Amino acid sequence: HGNGFESRTHMIPVESRIDQRKILNSLLSGALAGALAKTAVAPLDRTKIIFQVSSKRFSAKEAFKVIYFTYLNEGFFSLWRGNSATMVRVIPYAAIQFSAHEEYKIILGRNYGIKGGETLPPCPRLVAGALAGMTAASLTYPLDLVRARMAVTPKEMYSNIFHVFIRMSREEGLKTLYRGFTPTILGVVPYSGLSFFTYETLKKFHHEHSGRSQPYPLERMVFGACAGLIGQSASYPLDVVRRRMQTAGVKGQTYNNIIQTLQEIVSKEGYIRGLYKGLSMNWLKGPIAVGISFTTFDLMQILLQKFDEGNRN
Repeated sequence: HGNGFESRTHMIPVESRIDQRKILNSLLSGALAGALAKTAVAPLDRTKIIFQVSSKRFSAKEAFKVIYFTYLNEGFFSLWRGNSATMVRVIPYAAIQFSAHEEYKIILGRNYGIKGGETLPPCPRLVAGALAGMTAASLTYPLDLVRARMAVTPKEMYSNIFHVFIRMSREEGLKTLYRGFTPTILGVVPYSGLSFFTYETLKKFHHEHSGRSQPYPLERMVFGACAGLIGQSASYPLDVVRRRMQTAGVKGQTYNNIIQTLQEIVSKEGYIRGLYKGLSMNWLKGPIAVGISFTTFDLMQILLQKFDEGNRN
């Protein structure tokens, strides 16, 4: 038979090898999708976080000032400060989220007698997206907290990702690494659920009305942009609460729970001005990021599938 590895490979059922390959392809596609999307909007993301965790009033003019003075005082690449922490979080987060979504679609599809490649009915379509987001957020949450800390602090305070972990654990305790986790999960359910639901629904409508099985890349970008706009608008107040709780330690504030944080933001800054601060920036960066993310994932999946078929032939 030649070498032992070959013999062992032949012992694995073909279906199992194909499933493993599909999961690996989903993980790789998701990782690349997340990395490209977040890097593209990193300066806007950092600016949004700075406004979310302060009582400063948000406007496009003020946001531009923050970006401009950050560039003047700290240099061009400081606009991407915290992006290394973002990549450490986003790459596993996006890989897990997209891969989990594919698996949840298969699991839920079995209950409806749906084969691979077919679109789920509306309710399980929403559930698959929500579960995918919850799975990814639960496994990568401390990295999101570290990213938020690095985004709102000067570079002298935390030199790198590991320094944030060490200092937080020593000064604030290990449980701090999951501070703000509840609003994160509560926000992920509508955000991830509605994002995947919208994108999958638009692709389904496109297929039904155009007769084409695959949308063009630009059409995918538009579908993803719509998905990001709807998903982020629905979950935004919880995103503000999450950021306040995550950065409380470095801002000299104390937020013990979601209700207290919500009450304090509303009482000091108002309902709309406080809980939706920076949303207009999210309407700019969110659709771009989600559009890039969904489009990259789909195109990578198609490319890897063709590559696998070529290898089998």
